[in-house]
Amino acid sequence: MILYKLEFNKWYSASKMDRDYLVGKCLVAVPGIDDERFEKSVIYLCAHSRDGAMGFVVNQQIREFYFSDLVSQFNIGNIAPVAPIILHKGGPLEQIRGFVLHSLDYKKEGTIVVDNKFAVSSSIAVLNDIAFGNGPIFNLIALGYSSWSPKQLENEIINNYWLVAEATPELLFKTPDDDKWQRAIDEMGFDVNRICNRTGHA
Repeated sequence: MILYKLEFNKWYSASKMDRDYLVGKCLVAVPGIDDERFEKSVIYLCAHSRDGAMGFVVNQQIREFYFSDLVSQFNIGNIAPVAPIILHKGGPLEQIRGFVLHSLDYKKEGTIVVDNKFAVSSSIAVLNDIAFGNGPIFNLIALGYSSWSPKQLENEIINNYWLVAEATPELLFKTPDDDKWQRAIDEMGFDVNRICNRTGHA
């Protein structure tokens, strides 16, 4: 897997005009989803507007590619050995693109503030800062993303493909990946196993 450029796209400018949408929320896959790519997935929605939606799966790790590989690929020097930072599968689309979801203590050129809790950066500079220990206090690096066409996500939610949960720093950054789905379910406070569903496609 190769990450050759970190960048954003059109989704963010549209989302700024549509604040009644689900920007900054989490989608939680309903049990029984028949697309194994999204089984027990938690997806952070960084953009949602009349033009569609975009987000990153935040609880699926990449096992064969690590942050140290990115540092080596981009020839990023650092004073100390790079910490073993886990990379995540952000979604099935364009897995050569990378995004860093992070806390608001870090803001530089290329940083998009999503809401009052989270921001997303997409420049090589954020990788350099993370490698040198100058990056955001909390961060999650995702390769690839998930997206929906206009009205697609709304229809999937109506048809019980996804539940909508609050996104918190505790859930996204402090909860082990294997526990994020169950924690999101528990915080919603009802038995999702009673929901009849079919799969959605992101």
